[in-house]
Amino acid sequence: MYENWLVNLAVVAATVTAVALCVVVHYEGLLLTSRRLQHIGGQQRVKVLYGMSSMLALHIAEIWIFGLLIWALLQWPACGHVVSGSGAAPGVFGLLDSVYLSAVTYTTVGFGDVVPVGPIRFASGMEALTGFLMIGWSASFTYLEMERFWHGR
Repeated sequence: MYENWLVNLAVVAATVTAVALCVVVHYEGLLLTSRRLQHIGGQQRVKVLYGMSSMLALHIAEIWIFGLLIWALLQWPACGHVVSGSGAAPGVFGLLDSVYLSAVTYTTVGFGDVVPVGPIRFASGMEALTGFLMIGWSASFTYLEMERFWHGR
């Protein structure tokens, strides 16, 4: 199944690129959010709403990065396919299906209704790890910002 080293290398390289892009997007997004929160007036509710909305937007963007990666890799049949519990044929897996797979993988929910098969499994495994780390990073950021809000009164 994994004897084609060119395919394996392509999947690993694409996955490493997606992980790096997610880290950069997250870092820059948190930096921008932090700077913007400092300039919002004394309205605590607005700051919390802005902070949470920013976190959601960052995670959605990162889910889409991996969704696009999965969709693109599935265009090359040697990378594998996705088995769906809905009975869809392996070749019938669209962009939004890929984003759905990305969302359940990134959030580590893993319903199991769609399962990657073949070398593409590496991308899904790395996405789960990346999502776990990015969610933890967001939680740390949110905690630190909330500490600043509450102690700044």
